[in-house]
Amino acid sequence: MKLFKEVFIANIKELLRDKSGMFWLVAFPVIFVFIFGLIFTGNTGQQSYTIGLVLEGSSVINNNIEKVLLKNPSFNIRKGSQEEEVNALQEGKRELVIIIPEIGFDLNSQYDIQILYNRDLNGTANIIISSLKEIFYSIERRLTEQTELFNIRPEAIQAKTLSDFDYILPGILAMAILQLGLFGSFQFLNLREKGIIRGLGVTPLSRSVILSSEILMRLIIALIQTILIVFLGKWLFDVQITGNLLQVFGIVIIGALSFISLGYMLITFADSMESGRGIVQVVQFPMLFLSGIFFPVEFFPSYIKPIIKALPLTYLGNALREVMVGIPAQTTMQRNIIILLLWTLVTLVLTIKFWKWE
Repeated sequence: MKLFKEVFIANIKELLRDKSGMFWLVAFPVIFVFIFGLIFTGNTGQQSYTIGLVLEGSSVINNNIEKVLLKNPSFNIRKGSQEEEVNALQEGKRELVIIIPEIGFDLNSQYDIQILYNRDLNGTANIIISSLKEIFYSIERRLTEQTELFNIRPEAIQAKTLSDFDYILPGILAMAILQLGLFGSFQFLNLREKGIIRGLGVTPLSRSVILSSEILMRLIIALIQTILIVFLGKWLFDVQITGNLLQVFGIVIIGALSFISLGYMLITFADSMESGRGIVQVVQFPMLFLSGIFFPVEFFPSYIKPIIKALPLTYLGNALREVMVGIPAQTTMQRNIIILLLWTLVTLVLTIKFWKWE
């Protein structure tokens, strides 16, 4: 234990002396928070959503609801029959479709307002539904003191209004964990290339002590990155963290273990620092741009989506968005965690099989 502690402290000191390493592990994610935060929170433009409107009656209340929706600058209302609007939704020409029955003056009744949307646009639809709920509840309060006049029935509801930066901040944290796992393995590759690992074979210091102390240091750095990114997002850009911080830490540790294991697996196939960088970059860049951590996956063509579903960063981003800012993903939290653990297990087995101390 004493040897482990001394090696662990030595690793921390070496990391602190490595200005380049500190930049990529700490400063780089912070710069991303500032850049994306200033871009997306500083955007004062009005986001517009195309919404299909189906009115099954022409009562006075129905007409007033239509007028209220038309006045909303965020909504581009397209009125038509249910068949026309549902077809437009299926073709991707609508974000969602609202179906409103004929509403009479019998305010003791309850009216079901159906909202249809494409599951691939789950995050976008939740934002619109949140706005629609407020609109209908305000109409309801004008008409009656009852609170049950309208029964809005979406498949999923997002309570808080989200900005684009709410989506991106968990992605920045996922990117930081990816960088930590993949590039963190270079320290061990450097020691192996210089023959230091081989020399330790004749000393009382176990090679596994060096490896395990590095892994522990990476996990601690991942938690520090999390605290820093969450603090900056909340303090500077008013991102509301909806989940418990301990839950966030749990997802971060699972994700960090997955990418640390992946990073060590990759360097088993490298003979030098140059080849190691090449291998890691080949893996890193597709993940950054195809995992959906910065852009919703519905923006990608359908033939790329099988690749997206195979990337571990996709599921880390999904899990962090759900637990940090409450954005429900296309995959359940259980599935996200299981796939990350499977990636950890598979890469760990391959690392053990092909591992080289020298």
